[in-house]
Amino acid sequence: MIPSIDLKREYSSISEELNQNIQNILQSGFYVLGDEVKRFEDDFSDFMGTKHAIGVNSGSDALFMAINSLGIGEGDEVITVSHTFISTADAISRNGAKPVFIDINPETYCMDVSKIEEKITEKTKAILVVHLYGHPADMGSISKLTKKYGLYLVEDACQAHGAEYKGKKVGSIGDIGCFSFYPTKNLGAYGDGGMIITDDLELSQKLTMSRNYGEMEKYHHDFVGVNSRLDEIQASILRVKLKNLENWNNRRREIAELYNELLWNLDIILPSQKDGCKHVYHQYVIRSKNRDYLKKELLNKGIQTQIHYPIPIHKQNAYLKTSRDINLPVTAKICKEILSLPMYPGLEDNEIIYIAEMIENAIG
Repeated sequence: MIPSIDLKREYSSISEELNQNIQNILQSGFYVLGDEVKRFEDDFSDFMGTKHAIGVNSGSDALFMAINSLGIGEGDEVITVSHTFISTADAISRNGAKPVFIDINPETYCMDVSKIEEKITEKTKAILVVHLYGHPADMGSISKLTKKYGLYLVEDACQAHGAEYKGKKVGSIGDIGCFSFYPTKNLGAYGDGGMIITDDLELSQKLTMSRNYGEMEKYHHDFVGVNSRLDEIQASILRVKLKNLENWNNRRREIAELYNELLWNLDIILPSQKDGCKHVYHQYVIRSKNRDYLKKELLNKGIQTQIHYPIPIHKQNAYLKTSRDINLPVTAKICKEILSLPMYPGLEDNEIIYIAEMIENAIG
């Protein structure tokens, strides 16, 4: 079986350093918000080119806390997409605001910039952009709109660690950037973890307090916060992995190029990379009109694939009351056609060739 992702291969390549670091932390007796978290925050902010990084316990919390820190709540609206993981919309809803869904670009699967302006109202407070599958959204056009209308710009970069838009890493372009370190991410922990980045000192201080019950000084709580702390073991693991991230992302691009070379002449749509963008291929997503048949055939040949995501958020039961009449034709179409092929740095060339052969056999 060729799995859609194999974390054991990744672990084997860095196991010696990881094991020693974890052992050191276990022997230290200090496990939450210690030196390792601070070191990883510093390392990550340096990598991203931002002034501040705040470690939290998940990407979902990073998004929730980002929206909350901007004072967005009841009666407010945030423009975002429906084709993404549900935590994007939940971050808005959990703060009492309303997600306003717009359609996506059929080539990048990121926010369709041409659909934004018509959805801006006096209630709109922010745009929450998603860099889906590792491809940057059109940040230049979106930034212009946020400046024109005085809106906040929040980046959901949970699938785009190291991706770049015109030479700048995504997540560092807007007011706040949010990252997930779920194990399957390009930069993944061995459990949950997340990060918020910003250049704004005031936002950084507020978020640092918010993750620890609104506390700056022990047992002194200035506002109602949450418990969302990145732990020492995960921070230590992520510090080791961060040193390998660029090489791993380069290998992902090599894999994508080989897929492209082998699959370009088949009756499927391959992922694209726009000019000025650096794709990090969190997922390698193809489209096929016979997606379900292809998925079944590949599984029969020992190839595991996934669908990210089969049901758009505005069609989920949790959001039907407020989005029942929304029409997003591109989102609706691609949800029936997308298929994520195996993609991880440890994938071997011979496995990619086999996958391509089985796809050709299935649809040829």
